[in-house]
Amino acid sequence: MLQDGFGRRIDYLRLSVTDRCDLRCSYCMPKHFKDFEEPAHWLSFDEIERLLSVFARLGLKRIRLTGGEPLLRKDLPELVRRLAALPGIDDLSLSTNGTQLAKHAARLRQAGVSRLNVSLDSLDRDTLHRLTGRDVLAQVLAGLEAARGAGFRAIKINMVATTGLSERDVDAMVAFCADRGFVLRLIETMPLGEAGRSAGFVDLQPIRARLRERFGLVDGVVPGGGPARYLVSPDRRVQIGFITPISQHFCATCNRVRLSVDGRLHLCLGQETAVDFRSLLRGGASQAQLAEHIGQALLRRPERHEFRERPGRTVRIMSSIGG
Repeated sequence: MLQDGFGRRIDYLRLSVTDRCDLRCSYCMPKHFKDFEEPAHWLSFDEIERLLSVFARLGLKRIRLTGGEPLLRKDLPELVRRLAALPGIDDLSLSTNGTQLAKHAARLRQAGVSRLNVSLDSLDRDTLHRLTGRDVLAQVLAGLEAARGAGFRAIKINMVATTGLSERDVDAMVAFCADRGFVLRLIETMPLGEAGRSAGFVDLQPIRARLRERFGLVDGVVPGGGPARYLVSPDRRVQIGFITPISQHFCATCNRVRLSVDGRLHLCLGQETAVDFRSLLRGGASQAQLAEHIGQALLRRPERHEFRERPGRTVRIMSSIGG
């Protein structure tokens, strides 16, 4: 069983397949950032499959494909097919900014992706342009419609709460998601790198209380492997998750680790601890040796992040470690 030194079971891995992105969201990637990994440093599909097969044998159940923007990775459906076939993996999902989704939704679903998370921080065209650096609202909406038609088990909308977020923005997104059968997730920004710290922090607790009263919501459960705490309407037409790493952290129940595109296993978003698996894979490590290093790595996992106590500690950017 995958377990860290504090007794937490690890059954969820977020896999970054590229650190490239076609957007420059203000809270994620600095506008002029160019310090990307060389493609030669990226784990190949064979290397990914080999390493994750070891994780699966040790008890991994869930994999989420991320980036950067994962749909920029060439032949991604082929990797999806390989991972979906791993014994023990019962949930394969993908996070995307939606700009490429209209082209790829059907093939991703056919290959084995069952759930999608799509980033959409505003339904206002100008606001989204300002936040992402590109005029992409029409592309993202087209991608969402293609995803609805492809038959994914669940589609969740990720909306990051940045400075300037208004009640009108949130209520419009609630209505949008309710009308289309999407699950909305509101997310607090984290002080990861300069971009994350400059985005401004919005405490979601007052917003949560207002939405509970405004829409008559109650505590509920929505399937998924992440940390969101949900409110739902009695008819479940409205489903809103809150991801609150700052105002109400969830470290005690954290069940996930992140594997970056260059093969580093990141053990906590709020700590710099990472373990290099690319060198092991390319150095000819056996399956048993990989399993041993995974177990040793998890024992180095910290008890919790220190975003409040030491907000400047983490210098890397979100897109480099799997969003």
